[in-house]
Amino acid sequence: MPVKLMEFIVFFRKIRWWVLVFSTVLILGACTRNTTEDNAPWKANQGFVPPTSAADSNANPYITNPRLTNQPILTPTPDTPHPIPGARTDTEQYVVQTGDTLGQIANRYGVSMDDIAEASELTDINILSVGQLLVIPPPDPVTTGPGFKIIPDSELIASPVTIYFDTADFAYQQNGYLIRHEEEVDGKMLSGVQIVQLVAQDNSVNPRLLLAVLEYQSGWVTNPNPRSETLKYPLGWKAPNREGLYHQLSWAANELSRGYYTWRVNGVGTWVLNDGVVVPIDPTINAGTAALQYFFAKLYDAKFWERTVSEEGFFAVYSTLFGYPFDYTFDPILPAGLTQPKLQLPFEMGKEWSFTGGPHGGWGDGSAWAALDFAPPGDSVGCVSSDEWVVAVADGPIVRAENGAVVQDLDGDGHEQTGWSILYMHIESRERVQPGAQLKAGDRIGHPSCEGGVSNGTHVHLARRYNGEWIPADQNIPFNLDGWVSSGSGNMYDGYLSKNGITVEAWDRRTPESLIQR
Repeated sequence: MPVKLMEFIVFFRKIRWWVLVFSTVLILGACTRNTTEDNAPWKANQGFVPPTSAADSNANPYITNPRLTNQPILTPTPDTPHPIPGARTDTEQYVVQTGDTLGQIANRYGVSMDDIAEASELTDINILSVGQLLVIPPPDPVTTGPGFKIIPDSELIASPVTIYFDTADFAYQQNGYLIRHEEEVDGKMLSGVQIVQLVAQDNSVNPRLLLAVLEYQSGWVTNPNPRSETLKYPLGWKAPNREGLYHQLSWAANELSRGYYTWRVNGVGTWVLNDGVVVPIDPTINAGTAALQYFFAKLYDAKFWERTVSEEGFFAVYSTLFGYPFDYTFDPILPAGLTQPKLQLPFEMGKEWSFTGGPHGGWGDGSAWAALDFAPPGDSVGCVSSDEWVVAVADGPIVRAENGAVVQDLDGDGHEQTGWSILYMHIESRERVQPGAQLKAGDRIGHPSCEGGVSNGTHVHLARRYNGEWIPADQNIPFNLDGWVSSGSGNMYDGYLSKNGITVEAWDRRTPESLIQR
């Protein structure tokens, strides 16, 4: 590159960052409700210099409908409104169960905590007793929420359009605080960029989206000196055990996934905002937009939420960083008539394992219920060493094997973001298969354990994705493992495997009802 041009670029970047520093007002703790117009999050992003070519759609073969540069920018609208549950009109009653919180119950019924507390005559909203009877009033009628589409679905998940995105390269070009940040994660010191990559990979969430959310909430991506208030809680979610970038981003990825997949299964009809306002959802939005509306509903009251999910809010920040989001559209993520390829049970012939977990989150409790759990033979309980083998459920290369996770690519292109992929979780490092290995169905993966994630007993967690999207085990494409077909009961971890009139039920321990073999 000519010296004069390089000098100009360096000068231009310096001017850009100083403009950013002096024009930015970063968000104050987003969980508070006293946000003012002066420190609203969108104020943090004025003064950006948009990239000259943020989304080169034509260079990415995985973008299925690239927009030509001379085509107009149009926000897509679904052909038909999305089916969503209608608003309740009657008062209901609910009996408090173990582990319930008033916030969870309020979200489930689409009403505010204050409304339940008033109807149930609660004196302290933080204290509930198992068996306590709560009165659940119908939600207050309000105007339907905004129908503005923020991002396509393929920008929420780690879809094929993410393959050519280099998170580290982009972050270092921005020269913000993110590239200077370090923190310890599971005993290892990781950089801010590594944390973004790890959270995106584990949750199968688009790293561009995580960067944009981080920028919107704190300015960490482009501002070298963000406000001190953002250093502990960069996304503004002030909750116990959520300090630091890793815990903040993990929470965000899980909640974004929850909004996305709940919308996918028609499981939600209203958002409950941070101030208790209940907003009926516009049925013409898409799942990616629903995810962001849900996520920001947890952080903001009505005034700031409406601004955040409008064209002037998060969408503007995303567009400044990466260009028009719908230029990255990959459609359809799940083709019509999609079927699962032939899969076998993940253990060796003649071995009797226990089916210990019905449909539950592929990663975290916010993702689709894409996983099943199996525990090896033996009477020992807890996290014990096992010499039994987890085996490949199909043919295909191993593309990742680390931190207890092994990922197998079933279409053979070497990318876990495309086609079918299988996650085998809690695989012990001892004798574990290595990336690059070409496996046939039945070849050994490794030993079940408690490594990676959260586990209270030795087992293997098996989950499927297609084009980066977690595929539920209890919906229209159930697991079929050697003819054993999965189904759910509506409760996480409860479920069944059925074959030729025989049904095996998931139990959290070894029982005759849970035993299964090839």
